[in-house]
Amino acid sequence: MSEQQTSSNPAADTSKSAAGRRRGFSSLSGGTVRNVGLVVALLLLCLVGFLTGGERFASLTNLTIILSLASVTGVMAIGMTFVITTGGIDLSVGSVLGLTTVWASTLATQNMADQYGWIVMVGCALAVGLAAGLINGVIIAYGNVVAFIATLAMLVAARGLAELIANRRTQIVDQPSFEDTFQGDLLGVPKIVWIFALVVVAGWFLLNRTTFGRRTVAVGGNPEAARLAGIKVKRHLMYVYGLSGLTAGVAGVMLLARTGAGSSTNGLLLELDVIAAVVVGGTLLAGGRGSIVGTVIGVLIFATLTNVFIINNIDSSVQQIARGAIIVGAVLLQQRISRPSRSS
Repeated sequence: MSEQQTSSNPAADTSKSAAGRRRGFSSLSGGTVRNVGLVVALLLLCLVGFLTGGERFASLTNLTIILSLASVTGVMAIGMTFVITTGGIDLSVGSVLGLTTVWASTLATQNMADQYGWIVMVGCALAVGLAAGLINGVIIAYGNVVAFIATLAMLVAARGLAELIANRRTQIVDQPSFEDTFQGDLLGVPKIVWIFALVVVAGWFLLNRTTFGRRTVAVGGNPEAARLAGIKVKRHLMYVYGLSGLTAGVAGVMLLARTGAGSSTNGLLLELDVIAAVVVGGTLLAGGRGSIVGTVIGVLIFATLTNVFIINNIDSSVQQIARGAIIVGAVLLQQRISRPSRSS
């Protein structure tokens, strides 16, 4: 019966098929144009860096510094991309990162690592990050608390817990197996940059090639329609916030490897950089659209911008003003781009 109906109106089928191809092409070309625009912005920024910093900016050592700076923020931005794609926000990732570094660098954890290896410290950091993220998810999804408020509470609580554990002191990492595994270079590239690359590939695959990613976009686009389509929206939101906390835990391990110290001040205000990179990368604050590639380019733009400012000894206040202007510009551009697509 259905085959007959399909074949009885070939003009309609052809029209639907053409419309689908147009929508797909439009979506693809829109994403490609956005990413090309971001790449052009990054290249122009590199040109400014080269013209003002010369060989100091263009050196291989400086490139390594930029990538290392981008890696910690970038890993958290991957998790944040999923959260913002659902239409939410996670203000707690910076504090959760600080908490994971403190917990993983405590003397007790390092003593256990002497016996069982670095997996104890890493497992502790990931477990703490995941637990904080899941708590956020439960409060938001099942407690019906606005994400802004719930994650703001976690921001304060996680920072306070980190200060309580560390007693406001910096805890030095002196664990040979951890240092051997995560510090130094691999094939001339810092190991934390390799970790960042692996998280990017995993995040891209999860968002673009799995049911979890499709559900994330659907929940952000229209939660009620997603529920009617059979998606367990509350449970999915809990998983997404858990993922954000987990990436904060991974970033905590990377920061420990880079600085060799755990402190309650680690990650202070880093959530602002993370959110800014995701928004500049093209993920809609209103939800329903996310881009891992765009997020990576956004992270690189802010890391390069910071590097250019430092090389040219630009005052930190001017840096903050420039960052604010970029964020406002990106949000205004988002509103301009998304308005026609949502109204269509």
